[in-house]
Amino acid sequence: MIEEQINALKKEVSYDTRDFTIEIIVKKYSENIEKDANEIFVPEYQRDFVWSQERQSKMIESIILGLPIPSIFVAEDESGRLEIVDGSQRIRTLNAFLCGDLQLINLKKITSLNDKYYENLAESRQRKFKNTSVSMIVLSEETTQDMRNDLFERINKGSDILRNMEVRKGIYLGQFTDFLYNDCSKNERFKSMINLSKSVKNRQEYEELILRFFAFKETYPRFQSFSRNVGLSLDKYIEEKNRTFNPETKKEMTFLFENMVNFVHKNFIYGFSKDQNKETSRMYFEAISVGVAFALQTHPNLELSRQIDPQKDLFINQHFKAQMSSSYRTHATQSIIKRIDFVKETLLKLKK
Repeated sequence: MIEEQINALKKEVSYDTRDFTIEIIVKKYSENIEKDANEIFVPEYQRDFVWSQERQSKMIESIILGLPIPSIFVAEDESGRLEIVDGSQRIRTLNAFLCGDLQLINLKKITSLNDKYYENLAESRQRKFKNTSVSMIVLSEETTQDMRNDLFERINKGSDILRNMEVRKGIYLGQFTDFLYNDCSKNERFKSMINLSKSVKNRQEYEELILRFFAFKETYPRFQSFSRNVGLSLDKYIEEKNRTFNPETKKEMTFLFENMVNFVHKNFIYGFSKDQNKETSRMYFEAISVGVAFALQTHPNLELSRQIDPQKDLFINQHFKAQMSSSYRTHATQSIIKRIDFVKETLLKLKK
């Protein structure tokens, strides 16, 4: 019985190992990223960029010192594109460094590299860096989505990426936390517009998204702490809300949330997804939910001349599309503001 179960599960995993240079990996990741057609891509549930500048710098230093970095796990889809299962922070760090977006800081070994960019390296060192090989484990397209998600969760258990509501629920007890779980997340209309994979649902993603809505709406436009660490900023927000939450606050926040949900349900043809059958991404949800809330704050009885098709009304704008990509610094202050403002302005332009 035991061996049968082990053998059955092992059959669900099919993979091979490939070595690519850093230059090739970055090219496969960055080319056509604005069209969401890059060969190596970040899935929606991983699009938060959570590594600090110091952590990125240490990884670059490790590579220059010749130290090994963990293998990157990807899964091949039916089109031949490679979905990152584990390694999105590493790949985006490599891309940021080669593109000149990452300045190295707080290095303890190669201290002469502090405050330097890729372009400051000698040409020979640049060449050696780009030609460094990184091991990539490629799961075949036969590997099930559940197995991919399970692998991601096993590898990242306890990491910054999975600092989620399950953890917060156990730490930050209080009336606001109860409100998120017992009131908002029970809203069936809201849940009907959120498209999530089974494993993400199990990580209490509904509550995570609701928390982000309230936190981003209330914090706007002071997102400096979010740009440094979204997870810690959400921790501080929920902790503070639990201290100050009262019946009047609950009444106000219930109205704010339900008003936003009802508007999206009426006016966005794919709800909180950017296209039909697409998984809901946190970045897109933040932009839509908070943008809608601010539009309703400006015009409480806002009626649109037609429904919103995200591809035709939002992603047709190249600036918005770039802000929504999985590239470097997804939660930089200006990026968050621009995404929210664009949604709000688009809605107000379509006012009847």
